[in-house]
Amino acid sequence: MVRAFVLLAMGGPGPPGPAPCRVLYARTFGTPPGSEEGSGDPPRQRLRRKEQMLVVARQVSSQCQLLQASSGRPSSLQLPLLPDQPVSLQDSPGGLFQLAPGDPFPGGVRVAWLAAFALAFAFVCDPHENLSLAEITLRRLASRLLASLHLLGPGADVLLRPDAIDSLLDRLLPHGQMLFLNERFLQAMDREMGVKAAR
Repeated sequence: MVRAFVLLAMGGPGPPGPAPCRVLYARTFGTPPGSEEGSGDPPRQRLRRKEQMLVVARQVSSQCQLLQASSGRPSSLQLPLLPDQPVSLQDSPGGLFQLAPGDPFPGGVRVAWLAAFALAFAFVCDPHENLSLAEITLRRLASRLLASLHLLGPGADVLLRPDAIDSLLDRLLPHGQMLFLNERFLQAMDREMGVKAAR
């Protein structure tokens, strides 16, 4: 099961120093393993979830910077010339890493991440989850988010349209469960939602 989805703006070099990453959107599914449902007051639980998502975002940003530094290629923050065209994420950097129990989740989790320009997408998964399926689902979700929210165009409105992200998550990741989806289902969903995703 996917425990959480995180969309973040990765920090980059800035005049006074590197800019920190920023969580643009996060959604959790179910109760994290090892935590008691109903324990603690709701504001404290929300604060704890925000802290957990920020730890994941920082780790994803760090992993992406390490991957780019080790490959010898500087990070490309340049946007595509035609923002209306679907963006292929075939060669986008991505990876997997594990967070030990208590750091920051009560039970250990694995994180699958994918970077696209100055953005990154991440799934926080149970340790026994099918990570190949997680990576495929993450690529499918990321390409559709980029297309439907126009995240790479001027005036990207991810903060103003969480309902569009929720709608895509509900279809591709209902209740945090990953699905084996065929192309016919994806094409029908894209037509229904008016998404022009890259194939």
